[in-house]
Amino acid sequence: MHSYDYWQILAFFALVLLPAPFLGRFYYRVMEGQRTWLTPILGPVERGCYRIAGVDPQAEQSWQKYTLALLAFNLAGFLLLFAILLFQDHLPLNPQNLPGQEWTQAFNTAVSFMTNTNWQSYSGEATLSYLSQMVGLTVQNFVSAATGLAVLVALCRGIGRKSTKTLGNFWADMTRATLYGLLPLCLLLALYLVWQGVPQTFAQYVNAVTLQGVDQVIPLGPAASQIAIKQLGTNGGGFFGVNSAHPFENPTAWSNLFEVTSIILIPVALVFTFGHYVKDLRQSRAIIGCMLALFLIGGATSMWAEYQPNPALNNVAVEQTAPLEGKESRFGTTATVLWSVTTTAASNGSVNGMHDSLNPLSGMVALVNMMVGEVIFGGVGAGLYGMLLNVLIAVFLAGLMIGRTPEYLGKKLQAREVQLLVVTLLVMPVGVLVLGAIAAALPGPAATISNPGPHGFSQLLYAYTSASANNGSAFGGLSANTPFHNLMLGLGMLIGRFGYILPVLALAGSLAMKKTAPIGQNSFPTHGPLFVTLLTVTILLVGGLTFLPTLALGPIAEHLSMGF
Repeated sequence: MHSYDYWQILAFFALVLLPAPFLGRFYYRVMEGQRTWLTPILGPVERGCYRIAGVDPQAEQSWQKYTLALLAFNLAGFLLLFAILLFQDHLPLNPQNLPGQEWTQAFNTAVSFMTNTNWQSYSGEATLSYLSQMVGLTVQNFVSAATGLAVLVALCRGIGRKSTKTLGNFWADMTRATLYGLLPLCLLLALYLVWQGVPQTFAQYVNAVTLQGVDQVIPLGPAASQIAIKQLGTNGGGFFGVNSAHPFENPTAWSNLFEVTSIILIPVALVFTFGHYVKDLRQSRAIIGCMLALFLIGGATSMWAEYQPNPALNNVAVEQTAPLEGKESRFGTTATVLWSVTTTAASNGSVNGMHDSLNPLSGMVALVNMMVGEVIFGGVGAGLYGMLLNVLIAVFLAGLMIGRTPEYLGKKLQAREVQLLVVTLLVMPVGVLVLGAIAAALPGPAATISNPGPHGFSQLLYAYTSASANNGSAFGGLSANTPFHNLMLGLGMLIGRFGYILPVLALAGSLAMKKTAPIGQNSFPTHGPLFVTLLTVTILLVGGLTFLPTLALGPIAEHLSMGF
């Protein structure tokens, strides 16, 4: 590694961690309807949205009504996007006259963007019109991220409030999350990306002739606006087929730095938002400590692995540095590894290199980041409410070890809460192991794997892990655009999204109704190094015990067979 590699890593952490406490406090004030510096500008827009929709933002909802509103909103978004994708050839802003998607692919894409997964079994510039990209995908990028933020805020209220049956108003939370939480930052990032060279145009694709005399079609489109929200909203779906490895999505080293930073900017800030809700920022620092520890463990492992020479080329006649297969030479190894670890630690899924070409251990790090539920920062809102589930599980285990009724911030965890926690533990195993096993056992779906042996198994395992974790990145090499994979991966995305959201909202409602007991000297502290260690071990043990056998069949077996 060179000195600029270290400077790049330091700049990444500085751009994420320094603004996070201030942005976290801003999100708390926004979601609670308090006045901020944006209120004079966006306040009239917010009130206009409520009047048009007939919503009273002061009318709070029980967890059941909050859940029904969320499900109705997401169903409406899915149906609208599904229709746009099916009939895009009959809609405007389609200068290339692209046909509508086949129905299973349209179903897969609509579910993917509605669930904040953004898995793509197609190449964007060759498949989707400008209208589909803007009105279809970009809109869902905003509202799916806002949905995750709304669920997190509902859980924060459930933990922070006492003896109440309400969690806020879903429509108000969605509006505030979109207007104040996402739109201003996306506008700034989109303008920056345009300055760096990302296109934002409705012009037709450009027909050019290369120096070799070959005809070439250069795709264009309103890319900057979608890329901004794809990064900041932890969405990840690319405007172009090769995602952020494309020079029109990620043209410079500076755009690369700001795009990878944007992936976890809001998730880190929301950890501090939680601290404001529970009136104890020590809880935020403990959670950040756990997240950073897991991120650094995975990042260091992946970085070390990618700088190892390929044993197949271990010959005195061959001088090796870090292998560059599948990496964009404009960015190099360090930037590619930093992105791969960050995008899988969050539910982003964008890539600036091909994960299929990663060293087996680097591929395993990406898999583990997703298998633990993407709680290492995670998606907007979704990452933190997933981490809080692990916090409650760790508290429950601590209670078992010391023989006390487990409690978190004065709220006792009883049978109903533990049952809901157990339900969430089943989400990833069902999505990855059950659906993945069905795909691997059937000859038709298994035939779509391009590589034999452990690497081919990793391709299939990665696809179903990515779908169930609502990540959306792809290992590559799997021909996923088949009716079976489109439908089965779509089912995995739904399980991975709503298998968490429904128990989380029920848990929030249950906790909100509880009284808060005073925290005494005998209470188990949830903010010190001991709890951070317990939480980290809990996350690794739950994920390890569940998925270690499948990892042994895939990346671990491949690593050993290559002779590293």
